[in-house]
Amino acid sequence: MDMNQQAIAAMRAVTVSREYGSGGGEIAARLARRLGWQLIDHAVIEQTARELEVYETEVEKHDEEYVESTRSGILGRIPQFPAPAETRAYQETMGHIILTAATTGHVVIVGRGGQVLLAGKRDVLHIRVVAPLELRVAYVTHREGLSLDAARIRVQAKDRARTRHMQTQYQCQHEDPHLYDLVINTAVLDPDSAVDQICLALEGKASRLSVPVEQLGPAAGLAPYPGKPADFRVPGQSAG
Repeated sequence: MDMNQQAIAAMRAVTVSREYGSGGGEIAARLARRLGWQLIDHAVIEQTARELEVYETEVEKHDEEYVESTRSGILGRIPQFPAPAETRAYQETMGHIILTAATTGHVVIVGRGGQVLLAGKRDVLHIRVVAPLELRVAYVTHREGLSLDAARIRVQAKDRARTRHMQTQYQCQHEDPHLYDLVINTAVLDPDSAVDQICLALEGKASRLSVPVEQLGPAAGLAPYPGKPADFRVPGQSAG
């Protein structure tokens, strides 16, 4: 697929939210390689750990990927902090890293609430990757070498953890389609085809950066209906 590199270069970042087992992480990695951009994923946790001066495994307990999280002893190096302060310190540092990465530009950010933290930035594209549960279970069975039952338990646990994380930290539902520019269902699309669609969306959003906000929206460039719009009626139904 040919890309308009000049147009895409005007964009700062792509955020990728994904259902576990949908292949979203793989798509994000391929997208970063295609664009030549930096992938921001687990490395973010490592940097957060360094900035907080705690062990990486302890910081992971605050992260959306940590399923069986606990409230106590998360930042053992800073025991005087109560749990809410620990979580706040983590979230503030994580948010700073995400915002700095997007400001620097040309990054693909996987998870970590990027679709919320960067929601107001027009030069960021927000993607959601989903797939039917049974296909996600099959994906985890194949990729992680688990039994079907174990894979199902893992997928469902990850779903609950991510839902809880978004509700607790950002007071929103990550399934909300209004958080995204594009939702991709990988039930049929392969990863490279998904990357193609994301690149097209990148070009499309980049082309609208110079358009005033008041001229954006579904009515942009459309003429009024030629006649008075009316609801469709079921055949045989009276107008009254």
